[in-house]
Amino acid sequence: MNSTATSGSLFNWTQGIYALHAFSLLTGILGAATVVGAFLTGWPSLIAVILNYIKRGEARGTWLESHFRWQIRTFWYGLLWVGLCVLFVVMTLGIGLLIAWLPLGVVAVWFVYRIVRGWLALRDGRPMYA
Repeated sequence: MNSTATSGSLFNWTQGIYALHAFSLLTGILGAATVVGAFLTGWPSLIAVILNYIKRGEARGTWLESHFRWQIRTFWYGLLWVGLCVLFVVMTLGIGLLIAWLPLGVVAVWFVYRIVRGWLALRDGRPMYA
């Protein structure tokens, strides 16, 4: 484990990225947007993903690399699941709209789970696996 990355600015960047994602989730929970919509299209999450790509080279070879991978995968897999839900609605000519709310709700809970689990592991100094 690279102690420079642990105590340095990269750790703070990683915290900030989790905070941006959490802010998007909070916006979706408290605002008119949905959790899924706020996470995937809200400016805080979009900025967070861009920062992930900009800073991940610095994280390579450190325990923080796993957090960058976790954050990036959370965004892109979430986008994939939402895309599949939208495709389902389109393929069923709108009838699937009633059914699509359930998987979208699951994706919303999954977003919250991933951000909370990752941020807690970061605060405990643990890498993310899976």
